[in-house]
Amino acid sequence: MPGKLVTFHPGPLRGTVSVPGDKSISHRALIAGAACAEPLRIARLNPGRDVHATRAALVQLGARIEADGDDVVVHAGRLDPPQGTLDCMNSGSTARMLLGACSGANVPARFDGDASLRRRPMEPVAAHLRAFGAKIETSNGRLPLQLFGTPAIETRHFILVAPSAQVKSALLFAGLFAGVSVRVSGDRGSRDHTERLLRYLGAEIEWDVRAARLSVAPLMSHDVEVAGDFSSAAFFISAAVITPGSAVLIEDVGVNPTRTGLLDALRAMGASITLQHERTQCGEPIADIAVEHRPLNATHVGADQALRAIDEIPLLALAAGFAHGTTTIAGVGDLRNKESDRIAAIERLLGAAGIAVVSERQGVSIQGGRPAPAGKLIETSDDHRIAMAAAVLGCAAGPVAIDSDSSLDVSFPGFAAALEALRVP
Repeated sequence: MPGKLVTFHPGPLRGTVSVPGDKSISHRALIAGAACAEPLRIARLNPGRDVHATRAALVQLGARIEADGDDVVVHAGRLDPPQGTLDCMNSGSTARMLLGACSGANVPARFDGDASLRRRPMEPVAAHLRAFGAKIETSNGRLPLQLFGTPAIETRHFILVAPSAQVKSALLFAGLFAGVSVRVSGDRGSRDHTERLLRYLGAEIEWDVRAARLSVAPLMSHDVEVAGDFSSAAFFISAAVITPGSAVLIEDVGVNPTRTGLLDALRAMGASITLQHERTQCGEPIADIAVEHRPLNATHVGADQALRAIDEIPLLALAAGFAHGTTTIAGVGDLRNKESDRIAAIERLLGAAGIAVVSERQGVSIQGGRPAPAGKLIETSDDHRIAMAAAVLGCAAGPVAIDSDSSLDVSFPGFAAALEALRVP
């Protein structure tokens, strides 16, 4: 559906805001629900298009998923070969994690997606699943791909070529749906939502920053309430950090330490960020996040910390543009293979406000200072995170216009209205 041009204007943000349920947890809850012994009730499922892709694909695979008021109920049942191709839309999580589930269930299926997803690499997850025993053919390492099934389970101990929560989760789901124990090594602290969710549902699973081991055990159907999406909250956090006069409270946000590298980096730059009412919900730490504007100073973000902020690197780069000095961010080469080339997008965003960016193969450096009013049209490449990052830039150095708002529904329907509601009259 074509989007429209939207302009975001400068001005402080003040007040309280809520965000949708976490997109990463929502994908995993739907997939885990299909493996539970009894129906699994999920509250606060993310309403965006990416999660809809996983939900629709599971239905196509034979799962029964029903709405019950604001909740969603996944009914247990066997995965079956789908009629037609599984359309993963723009969701890499859908493609990679369901490929793992189908491999474990020995279900042949064809996977495809939109033009953007077809550009993203699928060979890393396919290669690991081939070692598991799955027969998979990709299109030069990308979608569309064909899974022919898993005639026999082979490797059960995997060593990740590079840290990836999606690949790690695909292998755990393969073991879960196959009913075999698996071990995944070679991690470096990638997000652990799958491990936490499976433990909450009764799985025998152990993990640390380097490895995860899942033993054979049935999942129990404990109700899941999805934590607020940190990546969605990050836009309000960043906007308040860089916009003078701002003070914002974001309620009920997941603060899983594998996701909060942005908070650590912004605090190192001098940002005023506090966690309030910290608690645990369905195995995930959550809190209310209070943010106030303060002057920022440059910092260095290492590769391990950048991994914990990988979806928020464009926002971190924006903050660096408003900080005194030169900020360097390492280990972000994979951003060129996201929904768009996010390194190029960072260069466009910051360049619109006169901020100097130097990009290298695995990192970027940003010369901060006094950004000029942007007053330009930003090409989003239909990337939801770049569209919302442009809105953040608009708060502090607007006006900023985006070429299309259609991508906002990928993860945060209603984002523009929520941002506008925080504006000081």
